[in-house]
Amino acid sequence: MIQVFGLSKSYGERVLFSDVTFSINKGERVGLVGRNGSGKSTLFKILLGELSFDAGDMNIPKAYKLGTLKQHIEFTHDTVISECMSALSKEFEYETYRAEKLLFGLGFTQKDMERSPGDFSGGYQIRINLVKTLLQEPDCLLLDEPTNYLDIVSLRWLRDFLKSFAGEVVLITHDKDFMNSVVTHTMGISRKNVRKFKGDTNKFYERIIEEEEIYEQTRINQEKKIQHMMDYVDKFRAKARGASQAQSKLKMIEKMERYDALANEKNLDFAFNYQQCPAKVIVRIDGLTFGYNESNLFENISFVVESTDRIGIIGKNGKGKSTFLNCLGDFLTPRSGEVWKHSSLSLGHFGQTNVDRLYAENTIYQEVQSENEDMTIAKARSVCGTMLFSGDDADKKIKVLSGGERARVLLGKILARRTNLLFLDEPTNHLDMESVESLIDAIKDYEGACLVVTHSEELLRKCVNKLVVFREDHAEVFEGTYDEFLEKIGWDSEEEKVVSQKPVEIIAPVKKKKGNTQKLEVEEEEVTSKIEVLENYVNVLNDGLVKASQDGDHAKIVSASKEIEEVNQKIEELFLRLEEIHDLLAD
Repeated sequence: MIQVFGLSKSYGERVLFSDVTFSINKGERVGLVGRNGSGKSTLFKILLGELSFDAGDMNIPKAYKLGTLKQHIEFTHDTVISECMSALSKEFEYETYRAEKLLFGLGFTQKDMERSPGDFSGGYQIRINLVKTLLQEPDCLLLDEPTNYLDIVSLRWLRDFLKSFAGEVVLITHDKDFMNSVVTHTMGISRKNVRKFKGDTNKFYERIIEEEEIYEQTRINQEKKIQHMMDYVDKFRAKARGASQAQSKLKMIEKMERYDALANEKNLDFAFNYQQCPAKVIVRIDGLTFGYNESNLFENISFVVESTDRIGIIGKNGKGKSTFLNCLGDFLTPRSGEVWKHSSLSLGHFGQTNVDRLYAENTIYQEVQSENEDMTIAKARSVCGTMLFSGDDADKKIKVLSGGERARVLLGKILARRTNLLFLDEPTNHLDMESVESLIDAIKDYEGACLVVTHSEELLRKCVNKLVVFREDHAEVFEGTYDEFLEKIGWDSEEEKVVSQKPVEIIAPVKKKKGNTQKLEVEEEEVTSKIEVLENYVNVLNDGLVKASQDGDHAKIVSASKEIEEVNQKIEELFLRLEEIHDLLAD
């Protein structure tokens, strides 16, 4: 349990939050929301003891462990198992079963233990970091934007994991759907205060709007009452009759509580600038193939982009989604295939490659203005204001901006340009929840076509009408919405899909049997290794049970006995699967 009392934090004259009090109670999964710059990450650092605060107090029990999943992945060991074991203290340095138990549960195989962490996709690297965090047995997980580094498949896995996590969770993410599916409570930093309510973000913002409406109505009523009393004072204080009453009312006015008008909080609110295109088909992709080495990253992709299409490009990390978009945008040259573009095409491209190409010495308004030669300084500054760079902020140089601020500059450049096709590569990263909603609305209202690489299921559900899905070894076009894709195809693993395709086994029995035999032999080795690890773990648990019995520690006796029973049940299940494998191999 975490308790915070009267906490305040400022940077110079800028107050992030003041006199805030809240608690994180047992079993709660709390979503922390607020606009970019409101102090969410700062609050995390304060809770972790990485940053001081100006006033207030915190109460975190001495034995209560906080675990955090770092935003930036950095590995220092050569293998997965050694990287994970580095999180354990010296006394456990040889007890690899502790890490293996978690890694196996998260989808790693025995062979993966000796692979380099750098060989894995971003989603699996996040899992390695999560294992390192869990090995420290935290009571509470503090997760700051973990979804930025996950593909959709890994994101869905993390969602299920957090929902079943036994301890407490405090989560920052711009992905509203993800947060709402996980949290039990929502806590927000708004107007330099922290509020916490039971329920998801929708309920939180409903309560905030309701309270602010009540506050504003109270303020208006109070102002009317004060004005009415002042009218009486002005009318009678100079007259003999009523002067004493006027003086009395004046004293009452001085004692009355004043309500300041709520300051307007700026939202990123914009619309893309459309240029007319007469054609129905604006891009035609025919047999597009690309690879960085001898193997192709993707091959033979073909489809057309119509003038009002909203196409989602989805799949696991490392399968070629951003590379595909860069091929279409002429940043990369495909190995084969053709991309035909209509002569009236005007493209706006948002992606990491483009963010890196911003000129460091330019100011924000100079970067925006450079996108359109006919744009005046005043108009460029207006666009900057739309992207939350108002006044002097528009004179900041690119080199001093954060990643999120640079992303907003790039969006501003696309606004300045008249377009009829948008390429958006993970546009929701680094935006806050309110800005993501504005972006989704802008995409929905855009008159042109849009291709978007995203892991945001909310964006996919609300915007796209077709998908390009990147699988393990190919990409396929799906004509339909994201929900239709989930219903008809879904995110089943490639192995599960092969096993379910029984007609293929009948068509090519010899070839298929050879493939199945190899897979079964690999699985046999993995299952045997898992059994060995779990049996070793049971031995350790039995030793702990003996010690607990000698010490008369009833709680540990119950806990160890329960875990031994659960592990033995898992071993029994693995033996049953091993028996099935042996029968299949014998056929």
